[in-house]
Amino acid sequence: MISNDLGLFLIFFSAMIVNNILLIRFIALCSFFGISNNLQASAGMGMAVIFVMVMSSSISWMVYHFILIPFDLTYLRTASFILTIATFVQFTEMFIRKYAPVLYRALGIYLPLIVVNCAVLASAFLAIDYELNFIKSVIYTIGVGFGYTFAIIVFAGIRERISMAPVPKYFKGYPIAFITASFMSLAILGFKGLFGL
Repeated sequence: MISNDLGLFLIFFSAMIVNNILLIRFIALCSFFGISNNLQASAGMGMAVIFVMVMSSSISWMVYHFILIPFDLTYLRTASFILTIATFVQFTEMFIRKYAPVLYRALGIYLPLIVVNCAVLASAFLAIDYELNFIKSVIYTIGVGFGYTFAIIVFAGIRERISMAPVPKYFKGYPIAFITASFMSLAILGFKGLFGL
């Protein structure tokens, strides 16, 4: 019998590493490749995604269980989840624009694109599809957000180092980025099957 604390840790670890949203599920690759050429912007994007993901998934879970299911409106879950996500992205964008203008300029178009970041929507859907209770859903979503942040920061650090390396000209830019991401994915794939996850 797995203790409740260990069970929550396994949910977090599985969401962050074993089933990493970027490196294993290959969701949200546009922001992964688009923003990851700068370490500071990647860290800012990761923090923004964690906030939006946790808040919107929590609200989406409540909307689904307390409004959509009781009133037999489950077919509206996509629209309601997107509306919730858009609200939190707008709040995050206004906050960053006011209190971190340098980060706001560095993130550029990718900040409002969190609305259509499929990782945020996927975490809300997966928490519902896995039939997790509210606490487990929040832990799962935090794990997904930290997994996204971990992957994009590590990738940005590697890309900054590669930009100073003598890479053949035909591999510069996105070709070497895709090769690097594939090696990262293979490294994370080594965790599959660990703890029965």
